[in-house]
Amino acid sequence: MTPSGRRVLIVEDDHNILISLKFLLENAGYDVLTASDGVRGWAALEEHQPDLAVFDIMLPALDGYELCRRVRASPKLQTMKILILSARGLDAEVAKGLQMGADAYLRKPFGTREFLETVGLLLVQTPRSEEHTSELQSH
Repeated sequence: MTPSGRRVLIVEDDHNILISLKFLLENAGYDVLTASDGVRGWAALEEHQPDLAVFDIMLPALDGYELCRRVRASPKLQTMKILILSARGLDAEVAKGLQMGADAYLRKPFGTREFLETVGLLLVQTPRSEEHTSELQSH
């Protein structure tokens, strides 16, 4: 499946990471939206309803966990895929992210190939069910 037509929202407060991820995804054929904090990220989620959201955990205003919780509680967003990227790499943090509703969790630093493969896998999977929790995570 080609990524064309798939919309991805990146919510990341580190400008360099945000621009790098946007560049990677656009070059792979995705339509990319960005936000630099949780409040702007939530507004973009509600307005654009992307196929995938990529959240950093440590965001200003609303953190990535809260964004996950809100997405899963929203009838119009709850089946959207969520990928968490975080420097918080302890197993307990990964587990918390998945419990809050993320479909996958990548620990920073990660490779560009690993990131693009994870995005591709998430976007070809069937819609998220209430019982489903992805085992996609970096070790």
